[in-house]
Amino acid sequence: MYGFCRRLFWSTALAQGEGLNSSWTWTDSETRTCTILVSQNGDATEIDEPGLPISKPDWKRLKRDVRKYISLANFVCVSGSLPPNSSADDLQGLLSVLVDAKKQVWVDTSGASLDTILTYPGICIKVNGNEIGKSLGFEVKDVPSAQRALRILGERGLATCAITLGDAGALLASQAGRWYAQGPQVRAVSSVGSGDSFLGGLLSALDEGKDWPKALSDAVAAGTANTLSAGGGQFTAQEFRRIREQTQIQTW
Repeated sequence: MYGFCRRLFWSTALAQGEGLNSSWTWTDSETRTCTILVSQNGDATEIDEPGLPISKPDWKRLKRDVRKYISLANFVCVSGSLPPNSSADDLQGLLSVLVDAKKQVWVDTSGASLDTILTYPGICIKVNGNEIGKSLGFEVKDVPSAQRALRILGERGLATCAITLGDAGALLASQAGRWYAQGPQVRAVSSVGSGDSFLGGLLSALDEGKDWPKALSDAVAAGTANTLSAGGGQFTAQEFRRIREQTQIQTW
């Protein structure tokens, strides 16, 4: 795990507390502020504030650090939004480092960043229906519209694409096939962090050598389990396994 971090140790302390092996490219500015307000009845409100601009030297140091540690990774995730004043060229420069290292690269982003990714063949993406709908110019809210979106993405040369639809499930398309996964209905407390949990579940399964259908099942189970409580990524292995057993997979 590596990325931009300001010269305060909140992020590093949280990563260490979770037992994550991490390395950071240090900057003098806040790269992102996210506040989650949880009411007594469990409702969660997420407030995302833009960070301060990241300089060209910051990007240069990040690419240097990525080259230093890339050999340790089997898969690479690029998540979130670009810092202010960063350009498509900054993002493409980072992607070039990763692709040249012949790593499977997954990107979870939206807006202008996603538009840039869609012009970069060979990248894998994980998006929700709303995010990809804005980039493709039509509403993606159900299985048929998600299937249409995935066909378009495949024609553009994207390697593997996953689209999440909330409680309507998720779809994945790769050169090996296409699958749709539907988890069980649960009493959701908060969906904050479910997209991140989905991607974490997917790549954890792939890293274990599971095939695409089983990896998609793990992803949906992780994303669904995340909704059971307020606060991202807080669920038990037992909850995850129970939901995975009830997750249905089919080809399309």
